[in-house]
Amino acid sequence: MVDRFLQYLQYERNYSSHTVLSYKNDLSQFDSFLKTIDNSVDFLSLTSDHIRQWVVQLGGEGMSARSVNRKISALKSFYKFLMRDGIVKKSPVRNLVLPKTNKPLPLFFKEKEVEAVLSEVIAGSSFEDCRNRLIIVLFYETGVRVSELVNIKDTDIDKYKSTLRVLGKRNKERQIPIGKNILEALDGYIELRTKKVVVLDGYLFLKKDGRKMYSRLVYEIVRKHMSQVSSLTKRSPHVLRHTFASTLLNNGADINAVKALLGHSNLAATEMYTHTSFDLLRKIYKQAHPRA
Repeated sequence: MVDRFLQYLQYERNYSSHTVLSYKNDLSQFDSFLKTIDNSVDFLSLTSDHIRQWVVQLGGEGMSARSVNRKISALKSFYKFLMRDGIVKKSPVRNLVLPKTNKPLPLFFKEKEVEAVLSEVIAGSSFEDCRNRLIIVLFYETGVRVSELVNIKDTDIDKYKSTLRVLGKRNKERQIPIGKNILEALDGYIELRTKKVVVLDGYLFLKKDGRKMYSRLVYEIVRKHMSQVSSLTKRSPHVLRHTFASTLLNNGADINAVKALLGHSNLAATEMYTHTSFDLLRKIYKQAHPRA
């Protein structure tokens, strides 16, 4: 059953291999837990009490409410699949009360910090400097995810229409407009790449040996350079994605347009950035209004 469910996620729902692996691990962990409390219970005979016991155990081990909820979400999806196929009549997870989570506001870099990295921190003209500068420019000006960036191919760039094509979560394709800064950085990088590196598979971002970049390396590049200008505890590509979204909303962009640019499947995922925007408006109001 579990294998069929995982195949359904991968081939019918187009979930990423990373997400499918997370679901597999969560279900395997819960199955192991069941065997420790009652070896005669399986996925078809358990009750909501068994799941509650698991939640209590996870909390007792110090797991955060967010992580617990993610594991329960895997169970919910699994039983929804079993109900769809008529294997079970009702889900034991349906009425489960989950631990409350405090969702932190997204972190974002200041505009002057990003500009300082692009103009001062990465000031060299080597292949790696040009590549790293372009990576940060793309994150900052398009809001792409790391997984999307490393899979960009040269053919995904349309210089005449000034657009970038990316393949997002669940293999959803979207077109992102790109500006003059990106196009100029692209031209400089590609010209240097042609001289220094043998391009084998058509991917845009390569290491010096010609092999494709991987997500962890991109993360380290961003962390290394942004650490020189920012005191944030987290200095990742995703913070640059947050910065892209917050900058657009703070400058009056329509939230539905931002949702489309980010590739979010629902508006709730984009609305978290409005809290940051509202905080900025509150600050401006207190500074500017005489009776604030």
